[in-house]
Amino acid sequence: MKNLPLDSQLFVKNRARFVAKMQPQSIAIINSNDELPTNGDALHKFKQNSDLYWLTGIDQEDTMLVLFPDNPDPKYREVLVLVRPNELKEKWDGHRLRKDEAFAISGIGTVVWLDSLDALLQQWINDATNIYLNSNENNRKASLVPVKDYRYVQEMKLRYPLHHYLRAAVIFKELRAVKTAEEVKVMQEAVDITEKAFRRILKFIKPGVWEHEIHAEIVHEFLRNRSAGEAYGSIIASGDRARTLHYVSNNQECKDGELILMDFGAEYGGYNADLTRTVPVNGKFTDRQRQVYNACLHLHNYAKSILRPGITIAKYHEMVGEEAGKEFVKLGLLTEADIKNQDPEAPAYRKYLYHGISHHLGVDVHDLGPSMYKPIPEGAVMTVEPGIYIEEEKMGIRIENNIWLTASGNVDLFRNIPITAEEIEALMK
Repeated sequence: MKNLPLDSQLFVKNRARFVAKMQPQSIAIINSNDELPTNGDALHKFKQNSDLYWLTGIDQEDTMLVLFPDNPDPKYREVLVLVRPNELKEKWDGHRLRKDEAFAISGIGTVVWLDSLDALLQQWINDATNIYLNSNENNRKASLVPVKDYRYVQEMKLRYPLHHYLRAAVIFKELRAVKTAEEVKVMQEAVDITEKAFRRILKFIKPGVWEHEIHAEIVHEFLRNRSAGEAYGSIIASGDRARTLHYVSNNQECKDGELILMDFGAEYGGYNADLTRTVPVNGKFTDRQRQVYNACLHLHNYAKSILRPGITIAKYHEMVGEEAGKEFVKLGLLTEADIKNQDPEAPAYRKYLYHGISHHLGVDVHDLGPSMYKPIPEGAVMTVEPGIYIEEEKMGIRIENNIWLTASGNVDLFRNIPITAEEIEALMK
């Protein structure tokens, strides 16, 4: 990673929170992600397993973490497993972590090499009753590729068929939804880098620039500020392309009179920011663009005002939807009759706002959290991102900030980033 070293206490605290949720006489084994092939002998850029990173801060392939708080030998109650450095491989692929370097990152005092794990692991498992293994239980998961987590489950059940197996994902869903102050500090770094990129492109955007040129300015600003790069594929959508929620082609010219919707965020220290702003290509909103923009900003501020610990995402979305219906009547998009006669299962506002308003944010952009029907916990970091998409006007507007929900109120991590039409116009002059 390119970031400055993080405080290892962030990961020490995360492991302590996880261990506190484990049943007695249990061992937990968490694997790194696979290295995935592209074509020929090439590999995709390695992306660490988010749960393993959350527990250790280690961003290296062929890594494992073993947690066994009831191990009779205190030295082996938490063990980091790394691939043994190989001088020849390092000549090709670069440096691999030594034990002292891994301790500095993770705070884990016992590090063993992967090629010596099996004999140790058999002893530990024989002393355990329960085995926690990991799986990807993100509700948005679509891939059916049999990744390492699932292969490892099958391998362990063959080797140790009479143990009781438990889902580590249940614990991760609960804990990763609640951000510690140390985690939010790292997320604020990602937000601050994202702010620098936004201010930079406001001075760059003008009629005739291309979406990919704006994209390049963003990535340049990320990398020069020690970001690992983009938190996700940046959306730079001018004109009618803004109505495509996951537009990532970023290959069209930005024209005078159009709006441009930009959804991007920096990754820093393994944590992510997620910003959306919509600005006029020529630096000046038309009257209609300003009217719709201000309606979207009203929905954004309304959503922030009701997003509190204890509300469910389902109820929150319902309330924002009701407010959206009122705004769309004011904009002339809907009538009172449309609202009165709407199908409760397909409310009228959905024609112009067809996505959710918030999701959890953290090590993953769509981070783990409780079901949308369970209360949002205190300490969650949530996006707030209402949009208005008008096909007949070839217009799409979305406004997104990242909010930390605390006992004393919301903390807007993007509080310093321009958001009003007037602020944006002033900076684009």
